[in-house]
Amino acid sequence: MAENDERRTELSSLGEFALIHRLTDDFPLHNDSSFRGIGDDCAVIGTGRHKTLVTTQTMAEGVAFDMTFTPLRHLGYKAVTIALSNIAAMNGTPRQVLVSIAVSNRFSLEALEELYAGIRLCCDRYDVDLVGGDTSSSRSGLVITVTAVGEAEEGAITYRSGAHEKDLICVSGDLGSAYSGLLILEREKVTFQADPNFKPQLDEYSYVLERYLKPEPRLDIVERLRQRGIVPTSMIDVSDGLASELLHLCDLSECGCEVYEERLPIDYQTSRVCSEMSKNMLPVSNALNGGEDYELLFTVAQSDYERIKDLEGIHIIGYMTEKGAPAVMVTPQNTTITLRAQGWQANV
Repeated sequence: MAENDERRTELSSLGEFALIHRLTDDFPLHNDSSFRGIGDDCAVIGTGRHKTLVTTQTMAEGVAFDMTFTPLRHLGYKAVTIALSNIAAMNGTPRQVLVSIAVSNRFSLEALEELYAGIRLCCDRYDVDLVGGDTSSSRSGLVITVTAVGEAEEGAITYRSGAHEKDLICVSGDLGSAYSGLLILEREKVTFQADPNFKPQLDEYSYVLERYLKPEPRLDIVERLRQRGIVPTSMIDVSDGLASELLHLCDLSECGCEVYEERLPIDYQTSRVCSEMSKNMLPVSNALNGGEDYELLFTVAQSDYERIKDLEGIHIIGYMTEKGAPAVMVTPQNTTITLRAQGWQANV
């Protein structure tokens, strides 16, 4: 049946989470074992104290990746990484993955073996078992869907909705580097299309390129927090940019937030790429809106300050404010900037 254009809503007018909310808000949970449904990085199922975490991620060629500059082995590794990152964001431990692909006849058997070599590398690195999946034909390139299964004790699971006023806001690693890597690859692609004999020199960009092509799930951060006896009050992984993820935590926790620009962790290569691309491109913009860093953004109670202040790889960037307060960033000049989400948008 054709759509009625008079009531047509363009997907581009919605963000990812608004779309999910619109499509799934009226779905009730029928089973006691469905402990937590849609709205977090993972669903939580099980009736006992020991819970199972389940999450699914889909990557479509031409949208999530460009085969011009994405090696298949890296692509397989990254597909598993982003699913495992969701398990980490729930303070859980991944155990199994299922991988499904839809593939066109443009890809050979040898190409798919290279893709699965990357999948195996990631599984081996994080002690995760590949236990199933599906294959299908595609007329529009390659589509990869990874379902990850993990586990956690009920009392240790961290949701997006648990932050409280005055909780400290923390982030792992550095921000904006993955997007900086993508910018370099897209620049070199344009040059190569103009001159097929062009040989890019990418050694000096190795860090940001790896951050984009082969990110790692921050399961090491989850383990460090456990070793210190710290259970975050809320957590999410940074897939759509820091600003977008902060707004999710604020919305679901019914808090505002205040973060400080000078405390945002930004690698020197990210800053250098920005200066090369444009005099108007600021590293902080990459950090706030770039996405695909797959770092962990989380909050902890102020009582955990002494245990977390010197924890390697973790940066305290601000704090949660009272209900109804805005989400803002304070600049070094003490100017307050309201945060806005500029992450995922449907573009097809």
